[in-house]
Formats: sequence, structure tokens, C-alpha cells
Amino acid sequence: MSRGPSILLLLAACAGGPDAPGAGASDGSTLTTASASTTTSPAEPTSLAEPTTSTSASDGTSEDNPFIQAPDCGCMKECDLFAQDCPAGKKCAPHSADGDNSWETLKCVDVVPDPDGVGEPCEVFGPIASGEDTCDVGVMCQFLDWDTNTGTCVAHCAASPGSSDEPLCAPGSFCAITSDDLLNLCLPTCDPLAQDCPNALLCIRHLYDERWICALDASGDEGQAFDPCVRPDACDPGLHCAEPELAVECDPMASGCCLPLCDLDLPNTCPGQGQACVAWYPPGYAPPGLERVGLCALP
Repeated sequence: MSRGPSILLLLAACAGGPDAPGAGASDGSTLTTASASTTTSPAEPTSLAEPTTSTSASDGTSEDNPFIQAPDCGCMKECDLFAQDCPAGKKCAPHSADGDNSWETLKCVDVVPDPDGVGEPCEVFGPIASGEDTCDVGVMCQFLDWDTNTGTCVAHCAASPGSSDEPLCAPGSFCAITSDDLLNLCLPTCDPLAQDCPNALLCIRHLYDERWICALDASGDEGQAFDPCVRPDACDPGLHCAEPELAVECDPMASGCCLPLCDLDLPNTCPGQGQACVAWYPPGYAPPGLERVGLCALP
């Protein structure tokens, strides 16, 4: 598997599990993903601390925090992503006006003949953030392998009748929106214990939401239990990039450490010395179907 990041951490990204021993709240560096406008309840507890090597998402791109961000450049938008109001034969797409890896505006781009649909393989033309790809209107090429510029078509969110305040997505996905509406995507959700993402994608926790989403596996030859990590997509399927303090086998000087997720209803099989399966969510906070999710950690 290529070690190059995808544009979206589909993305995206993740926050740690709440109320674990020694847990604090800090943002982890994530795979290239849109900064979602989805919010959680004010009463949601703090989460397991993530590696703290990154800057915040609003600071733009960096090696440790490779979010594709939308800088305040004052760029003119040609179209509306929800309305898809481009002329026939074109689609509205997030676009980098200067050819770098940051989307600054929205542009009408050509739709290729016989375009690819949602879930189908796709290809990006030119720079990663060009907005030009082989996907159909209302669809964007994501989960990118930067070595080949190929990925999978993901749908943009649809506007609710008469309003974009409550965007719509198909069942099994939810709408994540960047600042200033420069990007909206229906991110597929998944089961972290089943690791049921298609195409060998990882199931990791979304940074700004309680949901778990699919993301490209950037672990390469590393990412096994107790390996150091700096971002959630750097661990193998079924592992989470957590604080090194949660296992004696982890390098205490590392930014993060790959630790197994576990099932609270099964006997303890955690590999670390003295580890137990610690509940990811405190009572009453687990979304439906995720009540059994735990993380191997020192209790």
C-alpha cells in the first residue's frame, strides 16, 4: 500500500475515546481531510489524548497536519457546490487556483465522457486539488493514492429542499463540510470492531464527530501494535493511534502508539502487559451499535 496520504481522511481523521485512564483532550494529526462543520453535544466528555505534534486544522497544511484547508484568499467562486449550477457538460468542484494542494475556491470544470459514479474507481487530472477528475456531476474523486492520482468517487452532500442548512446524504454516510462551504462530502461510516470499510480502507474515528469513518491506510510496512505513530491512518486496521502512556511496550518519547481496539463483551485479549479492554465511550455516550467498542489500555 502506498505511504502517500490521500486528500481526504475519509478523513478523515479521529479523536480518541473518552474517559480513558490518563486521558486529556488534544487534537491529533490526521490524514488529509476536510475540516468538518459537524458538531457534537456540549456535554460530550473529553477524549483520549491524541499525538500533539500537529498544529490546529485552521493553520493550514503541514507535514504533521496535512489537512487540505481553504485559506482566506478572497478567491471568486464560480458556482455553488450544493446547487451544481454550472453549464451543461460541467460540474462545480473545489479548486486550487494556484495549483498547490489547498482548495481556495469553487470552479466549473469539464465532466468527462462516461464519468464514474459513487463508489467507482476514479482519477484526478493535474494537481491533487485541481478539482478535475473522472467523477460525475455532484461526485468527487477521494481516498487518493498520491503516487497514481487514483481513488474512489464520493458524493457531495445534497441540499435539503429549499435550504442547505440540513444537507442530506445516503444512509450509511454523513455530511462533512469545510469552512466557507468549499467542500462537502458524504463520508461513509463504519464499525471499528468489524473494520468493514471497502477496498482495504481503515475504519477510524472522525476528528470532529462521534462517528467512525473510512480512510486510506497509510501505515505501509509499519503500524503494528506498539509501533510509534503520528496520525490515525498510520496504524493497521483494528488499531488506534493513542497515547504511549497507555502501554508499557510503547516508546514513551513517541508522539503516539498503535494500540488495539477491543470488544467489551469478549474475554480480554489485549496484548500489552497489564492492559485491559477499556470502554471507549462512558455510559450513555455510545452511539447506537458502538456500545461494545473498547481500547486496550492500562486501567
